[in-house]
Amino acid sequence: MVTSSQPRKQRKYRYTAPLHIKSKFLNSHVSEDVAKENGVKTIRVIEGDTVKVMRGDHAGTEGKVREVDVKHESVTVDGVSEVKADGKEVPRRIHASNLLITKLNLDDERRLGKKGGKK
Repeated sequence: MVTSSQPRKQRKYRYTAPLHIKSKFLNSHVSEDVAKENGVKTIRVIEGDTVKVMRGDHAGTEGKVREVDVKHESVTVDGVSEVKADGKEVPRRIHASNLLITKLNLDDERRLGKKGGKK
């Protein structure tokens, strides 16, 4: 938990945090119908979730989460990519706070149990 009120120390804390803490920074809002169904407003993004990009150049794009990079606190979504100078397409990394989860991947039965939602 960040205890300092100084922005520079807060930034340093987030940057140097261990991976089990950085994982908690990857929470995202859940759409209204999914929230009513499962009893959660936010939940950590995992591979297999279907998300909608809410901010940035790709706002409105919907796709499945392909990869979650805890070290860099970013998510890769199918259908969201950028073109490099040599013409190669590479996936665009997006922060989880800019996403809205529209469908949950419930392969892990404990996922909602941990969050306090319906089992």
